This record gives sequence, C-alpha cells and structure tokens, in this order.
Amino acid sequence: MAITKQKKAEIIEKLQGIISKATSLVFVQFKGLNANDTANLRKDFRGKGLGYMVAKKTLLKRALSAKKINGEIPELGGEIAVAYGDMDDALAPSREVYAFHRGHKESFIIAGGVFEGAYRNAKEMMNIATIPGREVLLGQIAALLNSPVQRFAVALKQIAEKKQ
Repeated sequence: MAITKQKKAEIIEKLQGIISKATSLVFVQFKGLNANDTANLRKDFRGKGLGYMVAKKTLLKRALSAKKINGEIPELGGEIAVAYGDMDDALAPSREVYAFHRGHKESFIIAGGVFEGAYRNAKEMMNIATIPGREVLLGQIAALLNSPVQRFAVALKQIAEKKQ
C-alpha cells in the first residue's frame, strides 16, 4: 500500500526533528530481522535513552538534505533504519547498534551514519562503535598514570628483599 503525501510529510518532519536533536545517527540495514528481535532492540534502546526508526530511503535522504551535514551520504542499500540518541554520549547509538550486531551479524549491519556533523561510511562507524565508554577510558588513564608509581614500589620492594 502506498503512503499518502500527508503521511510522507509527517515522516519527513519527524525525521528532521530527530536529526536536529541527535548527537549522532547510525544507518542500519536490517534484512531478515524477525519481529521479536526488533521489539527487543527497541525496548533495549528505550531503556538507554536511544531511538530506532525505520523509514524509506528517499524520505530519509530528503530529511537529511534539509540539514547541513559535511560530506556525501553513504550508499544505503536494502531496508534502512536509523538509530539515534540525543544525550551527552555521542558514541552510545553506534556502540549499542554494534552490540546488537554482534548477535545478529547476517541480518543487522551498520551501513554508515552521521558523527560530529559529517557523514561516515560503514567502516568508520564500526571504528567509532568500538571506542570504549567514558568510564572505561577514565579507568585506562588512571591505570596508565598509576603504572610508574606501581613499578617503582615493586622495584623498591625487590631491593629491600635483596638487602635482607
């Protein structure tokens, strides 16, 4: 059944609202994903403050053309959905899509996205998705800063044991 012009205008308006509020967008190909998995994905995303919307590619491209985004839109083939987040963590949508992708490799694929005001291809979005979260990065920095002190303490202990 064809979508009416009024419904298309509503979808474009909704997409434009999402695009203007989102810190990042992830374009997802979801061919063969069953309804139960989709419902679980949406529920999981809602719990984390993220959104997931399926839209026709032409309507998505119209909505994206209204916003100034650097670069060329990546090639979008197949059925496309948009994962988005309007929170402080710009990595959250790509990280959560990647986490779901690991369990559904054949039917759920990252096709590209928008990050820091520019279009990104699938490879770049996969790289962005694998960046650890803020807490993990802070832990790694703390371990890195603590390492010289810890090594110095171990060296002093060995010297003290050797003198006894």
